[in-house]
Amino acid sequence: MSTMNRRHWLKTSALFTGSLPFLTGTLNGVAAVSATTVKHASPGQLTDAEFARRTPVEIKARLFANENPFGPSDKAKQAIIDSLANSYQYPFMHLTDLEDKITSYEGLGKDMILLSAGSSPLLMATAIYCCKDGGNVVTGDPTYDDLPKSAEKIGAQWVKVPLTAEYKLDLDAMEKAVNANTKLVYVCNPNNPTATAVDAEKLRAFCERVSKKVTVFVDEAYIDYLPDPQASTMVGCVKNGQNVIVARTFSKLYGFAGLRVGYVMAQPDMLEKISRYTKDQYAISAPALYAAIASYQDKPFLADALKKTLASKDFLYKTLKEEGYEYIPSVTNFAMFPLKMDGKRFVDEMMKRGVALRNWMVNGKDWCRISIGRMDEMEIFATAFKELS
Repeated sequence: MSTMNRRHWLKTSALFTGSLPFLTGTLNGVAAVSATTVKHASPGQLTDAEFARRTPVEIKARLFANENPFGPSDKAKQAIIDSLANSYQYPFMHLTDLEDKITSYEGLGKDMILLSAGSSPLLMATAIYCCKDGGNVVTGDPTYDDLPKSAEKIGAQWVKVPLTAEYKLDLDAMEKAVNANTKLVYVCNPNNPTATAVDAEKLRAFCERVSKKVTVFVDEAYIDYLPDPQASTMVGCVKNGQNVIVARTFSKLYGFAGLRVGYVMAQPDMLEKISRYTKDQYAISAPALYAAIASYQDKPFLADALKKTLASKDFLYKTLKEEGYEYIPSVTNFAMFPLKMDGKRFVDEMMKRGVALRNWMVNGKDWCRISIGRMDEMEIFATAFKELS
């Protein structure tokens, strides 16, 4: 896989900085609050990184960044320790080991994967490649905004399509929003911040149709939290030769948010073009790489982390119901519920009580997005929440 030389990297860096399935439950209460569709979220929403910089270090419950507080696995931790003796060496050879594991599991050619230090550099590289000459990016709204914000910084337009009344991506409306100027369609599934997923078969049909007109980017950061990830992934679209990019990350269920390993899967020619705008796999540290190799598809660990997440989520649901709150049933490691007070005030008051979480303004109403933590963190949340609810 070709990567950018130093001169090309400096040029593109200057360009960028210069112009830069639901769980069991119902939505009856939440749907009653909403209009027919979820209208645009408020502009200026802080990123998790920006929010973190404003968060006191001494918080008791870190519930704002959708991290897996149960990971990484013991295998990953041991691999990190074992890697330290040779960490003075570049881990070139071991990149192939991780690529082989992933492509073998997914049934892809070895030239159909591009690794990086987390998926974020790959989202940015895709935005730069696709939108370097302008145009627009079509997304749901609200959704994860890393890629579309990168596109905006280099002059592209961000076309935001409201969600459905069930707080899911409106694929039909997104398809209708595609026009001659569209350079990319971004689909975050499961979606962040709403924690909902669209029907897999409907999304496959969407990808097949829309990818004939424009590149479709499917961000599957949270897919490991679904009951059957293999049945829900769009990797089959890549296998079928479609103009679809699928992104994955080890940051969520694998517990690698601080270790940074991610990848995209696509047609070889697309990956070659994206690779021009990122240092891709060579940005991954040796400890992170060894840990990823050791823990990839560690079924017992993944199942245990998922079980603990579901237990904490059930506790959250029970707490919200007891206090008279509705919520959007979540298929991920976070959830959203509508607030009964100003969102910023709620976040500030919870922060005073040692609980860090996020607020959103959606459809003119204040919402909270809460990450699912360890049970002790959820109990701290419950105690603080009951003082305000």
